[in-house]
Amino acid sequence: MNRCCMGRRRRPRERDCAAQGARRHCRHLAECKLVSFPIGIYKVLRNVTDQIHLITLANNELKSLTSKFMTTFCQLRELRLEGNFLHRLPNEVNTLQHLKAIDLSRNQFHDFPEQLTTLPALETINLEENEIVDVPVEKLAAMPALRSVNLRFNPLNAEVRVIAPPLIKFDMLMSPEGARAPPR
Repeated sequence: MNRCCMGRRRRPRERDCAAQGARRHCRHLAECKLVSFPIGIYKVLRNVTDQIHLITLANNELKSLTSKFMTTFCQLRELRLEGNFLHRLPNEVNTLQHLKAIDLSRNQFHDFPEQLTTLPALETINLEENEIVDVPVEKLAAMPALRSVNLRFNPLNAEVRVIAPPLIKFDMLMSPEGARAPPR
C-alpha cells in the first residue's frame, strides 16, 4: 500500500491522525520519495497553516528544508524528519516557538543543530543514528522544557560522555562508546 498520504490512499493515514486526537491538524508526507517539500502544498494549505501542529516527512530523500518551510509552519508542535539526508537545519527553525518534539534520527548531521537550543517549548530531540561528535551540553542544560535527547549511535566524544551527566536534568540517551547502529 502506498503510504504517501497526499496521494489517492490518504484516508487511512488521516484516520490514524484522528485516532491520535490530532484530527486535521497534521500532514503526513512520509515515504513519498520527496527530495524537497512540494511548493504546491504551500498554496493548498495557505489558509490553514496556523492549524497544522504535526508534519511527518519521514523516510524521504530530503537533503534540506527551506526557511519558507519553517516560517510557514511556525505553529508546529511536532516535526518528524527521520530517515532523510538532512545535514543541517535553516536558521529559521527558531520561529518554531511552539515545537515540543523533533525527530531527526537517521539523517546525516555531523554537527548538533544548535538552533534547537533556542526553542523554549522543546521537550524531545531525537538525533539517533547521525554522525554527531560534539554536543552543546551547557545550552541543552539551560533549556527549560527539555526532557529527553536521544543521541544513540552517534560517535560522541569522550568529553560529552563525562561532562553531560552531572550538568543535565533531562534524559540523555547514549550508546556505549564505539557502538554501531544495526544495519537497516
